[in-house]
Amino acid sequence: MALILYQRDHCHLCDLALEVLAAARTPDFESVFIDGDDALEDRYGLRVPVLRDDASGDELDWPFDAAKLRAFLPAR
Repeated sequence: MALILYQRDHCHLCDLALEVLAAARTPDFESVFIDGDDALEDRYGLRVPVLRDDASGDELDWPFDAAKLRAFLPAR
């Protein structure tokens, strides 16, 4: 499972997503900051934070809580 959390610097919603991920003891994930990357800004600019399973391409958009996160993860 290759999880990526797309986020921005100084993003309150991203901080909340990190709290949910920590509380749910989410397996290791990579944080990718989209600031300054035109392609990522175009794709995720208004959607961050977004958790992506890079292997399948599935994405979980904010807002999510521990229950939505657990439902997203088992199929991975």
